[in-house]
Amino acid sequence: MTTEKVKRKLTAILSADVKGYSRLMGADEVGTIRILQTYRGVISDLIQKKGGRVVDSPGDNVLAEFASVVDALEAAVEIQRELKVRNADRSESRRMEFRIGINLGDVVEEGERIYGDGVNIAARIEGLAEGGGICISGTAFDQIGKRLPLGYEYMGEQEVKNIEKPVRVYRVLMEPEQAGKVIGEKAPKRGQLRWAVAAVIILVCGAFALWNFYLRPPKIEPASKEKMAHPLPDKPSIAVLPFTNMSDDPKQEFFADGLAEEIINALARVPQVFVIARNSSFTYKGKPVKVQQVAEELGVQYVLEGSVRREEKRLRITAQLIDAITGRHVFSERYDRGIKEIFTTQDEIAIKILTALRATLKDEQWAAFHARGVTNVDAYFKLLEASELTQKVNKEDNAQARRLAEEALALEPGSSRAYQVLATTHFWDYWLGPPKSREESTAMGIEMARKAIALDKRNPYPHGLLGMLYINQGEYDRAVEAGERAATMEPNSAHVLLFYGSTLFHACQPAEAIPVLTKALRLSPVNPPSMVLSNLAASHGMLGQYEEAVDYYKRLLRDHPRHFAGNLGLIATYALMGRREEAQSLAEQYLKTNPKFSMESYAKTIRRKDPAEAERFLAALRKAGLPDKPPLPLPDKPSIAVLPFVNMSDNKSQEYFSDGLTEEIITALSKTPKLFVIARNSTFVYKGKPVNVQQVSRELGVKYVLEGSVRRSGDQLRITAQLIDATAGNHLWAERYDRVMKDVFAIQDEITMKILTSLQVTLTEGEGIRMMARGTKNLDAYLRYLQASDFLNQMNRESNIRAREPAEEAIRLDPHFPAAYSVLASINMMDMWLQISKASRESLLKAIELHQKALSLDDSFAVSHAFLGFLYVQIGEHEKGVAEAERAVTIAPNFATGYSLLAQVLNYSGRPEEAITNNERAFRLNPMGRPSFYYAHAAHTHTLTARYEDGVKVSKEGLSRYPDNTLLHARLAMLYAALDRKEEARCSVQDVLRIDPKFSAQRYAKSMPYKDPALTAQALELMRRAGLPE
Repeated sequence: MTTEKVKRKLTAILSADVKGYSRLMGADEVGTIRILQTYRGVISDLIQKKGGRVVDSPGDNVLAEFASVVDALEAAVEIQRELKVRNADRSESRRMEFRIGINLGDVVEEGERIYGDGVNIAARIEGLAEGGGICISGTAFDQIGKRLPLGYEYMGEQEVKNIEKPVRVYRVLMEPEQAGKVIGEKAPKRGQLRWAVAAVIILVCGAFALWNFYLRPPKIEPASKEKMAHPLPDKPSIAVLPFTNMSDDPKQEFFADGLAEEIINALARVPQVFVIARNSSFTYKGKPVKVQQVAEELGVQYVLEGSVRREEKRLRITAQLIDAITGRHVFSERYDRGIKEIFTTQDEIAIKILTALRATLKDEQWAAFHARGVTNVDAYFKLLEASELTQKVNKEDNAQARRLAEEALALEPGSSRAYQVLATTHFWDYWLGPPKSREESTAMGIEMARKAIALDKRNPYPHGLLGMLYINQGEYDRAVEAGERAATMEPNSAHVLLFYGSTLFHACQPAEAIPVLTKALRLSPVNPPSMVLSNLAASHGMLGQYEEAVDYYKRLLRDHPRHFAGNLGLIATYALMGRREEAQSLAEQYLKTNPKFSMESYAKTIRRKDPAEAERFLAALRKAGLPDKPPLPLPDKPSIAVLPFVNMSDNKSQEYFSDGLTEEIITALSKTPKLFVIARNSTFVYKGKPVNVQQVSRELGVKYVLEGSVRRSGDQLRITAQLIDATAGNHLWAERYDRVMKDVFAIQDEITMKILTSLQVTLTEGEGIRMMARGTKNLDAYLRYLQASDFLNQMNRESNIRAREPAEEAIRLDPHFPAAYSVLASINMMDMWLQISKASRESLLKAIELHQKALSLDDSFAVSHAFLGFLYVQIGEHEKGVAEAERAVTIAPNFATGYSLLAQVLNYSGRPEEAITNNERAFRLNPMGRPSFYYAHAAHTHTLTARYEDGVKVSKEGLSRYPDNTLLHARLAMLYAALDRKEEARCSVQDVLRIDPKFSAQRYAKSMPYKDPALTAQALELMRRAGLPE
């Protein structure tokens, strides 16, 4: 059997407690604890100042040791004098007076604790002292002698429990006039004193040798101020490293992390201390780092590190504070406590740090220092875990954090901390998306933050969070007010400063935001919150300080290469600097990793108090080439967009020929149901613009893109064409055709068939014949038809008048050319709509006659079927109209305008529910260049089916492209009337009358050829309710 060797040493022991502590607690428990914590901090500070070490401080007791008994007594005197001053302003019944006893004796050392007779004697002597007084043992008196300007009163020999011999005791006289006096029995004989001193010297030397050679901890390599990444602050600075989880259960990691964060948060409330934020100190988690490295990288003097072991109902926490400049331990403590003492233990560690850093709190600051918003230990542990989960910023962990916070709230319904965590989860819901709407998430977040504040007004975090939530609502002034309040309460918290600086940035106060965010960055210099860097960069950009903005954005993207605000901010900044190529290159890269991005969606998340500032930023992104709309989903069949062929001829008047060639290929491809073909209106949006095929693919929702060029010189023709898989960026084929003009029909057919072959589309014999049919072999007639179509597509009075001559010439050159009759019919129809014709009825009937003629020559001509159906309805032949319009989309299943016309025919025929899908098909086949009537027909359908909100949305979309369209404004007024939104209806009526002062509801109603007269009456009633003139 072996016996463990006991470590002993000679030391000076100071023991102190509060006189009448039970009475004080009974009178005012909360106030007494607050005063005790303040006084204990003062005592600890003075003990350390004199070279002592606080060994323990349970309850109202303080136990300390000193290498020198002289230092111990000096510390005791300063303590009593300081506390006397502090007690002067308190009533006698509320004064807190400490009794102090000092002994020099032998103790047993176990870790950081001391035991034995030496400690027992000091505690016994302390009990003999008066409140505010000091008693010392004979051995202490013998060692001190007359070294200090104090007097002593001999109190005789006192019996001490478990001590064999009585102990001599002296009361210390601290009044100046008593200095040098020894009252009562004389001091020991001089010979005895010499032997005592000699014994003390021998014991002290032996203890020092033992400590120096066996027990002294190795000196830590000191940090260099010159090597620090940031200059030391002008106040005590500290980094709290993540505590090591020593438990067997790795799931307890949240508790170890939470303990470190709680200490950080407590210290951040002390203005005299500079505390590094969690984001930075936690970068060292799980890494073998030196204190020197931490101090130099973070720019701090002190580093706290520790460990946690949690086993059932017990805790063991170790903590050591190191002065990195000297490389010495300031203190090292171990706490073996019950799980319910976690709050007290956290406070003890934080207070011990403050004492070591010589930071003191005013009385009114203690309450905030100790506040944690929860008193139930089980609820507290749930909230620690929930807080850790909110740091991960994803839907699953955010949802789990909410569940834990709700469980904590059930355990403690009045927990402000639980409401704070719930507010945080709702804040992240806003950015992470469904299940709730953004508006609902913000409203819930504000409600939870306000509840947290109502329960604990001293907590700055919910104030700061409330500021961020107000930003989401566009309440910028309230946001800044809340952020400023939070920063005033806790000026050393990086996250609180982040909240405040961010509210200033969104409120378009960049000059004020920059210093606040810069301070937040200094408090979190390594791995700072990404929002600090993005908002700091954006603030510089708002001030036109683009180089600084670029530096911060690049720093952000080094750590977070896919950060959306960092990427978009850098793209916009380059565009604003005129570095267009860099902006466009970054935009292309961003779209590769974020293919669903759209300016339309992103613009809804922009929060700037000044709309002009928001628009400046968005315009820069558009300039870089980021798309307005999200990419459309690819159809379940081969999909293609035929871009307008470029006219390479010297004669620009030949533009109609290259456009006509494009349209002919589109028309041919549109005739097969096995392809999805984008309409001419949408592909021609890109005419004359430098676009890439990936952009076309995204915006039109197609896999393949055909592009080409045409050069015509006399009778010679050169046509190039290339088919590209835009999603993969591969060319499927590229061809050049050098022919004469009379071969143009054959070239068109060759290109069409080559496309079909590449896309693996097989045609039936009937489909092939119909696809290649164009109705004439007369080249001159064909060219004149192309000219007439070009004029017609411009859709204005002058062009429509000019279209008539080439259309009639085409018919004269080939009386059997159905397309020529169809285009002339459309010219007559436009004469009516553009009010060129003085006899509208005659123009209408002439258009019907010409379309009928076209179909008599070629019944597969889809355009004529579609428009004939629309015209039949105008003369009250609704059944014939529906049949013709349906025939059009059967023949040409990719005919976008055919679907829109069919929808309107169904509207007038009393079948609006069937119109819905036809409107949707029209919109999908023609996503970008829709004529105004597409929107009018869809809004009409929504009105008839009582989908009024959808009608408002589509009307507004149409008006964003055609702001002076009278019929869309009138339709919008009717929809607002149906929704009883009177003020908005009134505004729409004003727009109608601004554009057409002679607008008449009766005249408009006559243009609505409903099969059911009741629908006409309903339309008139809506116009009346809207306020449109009769």
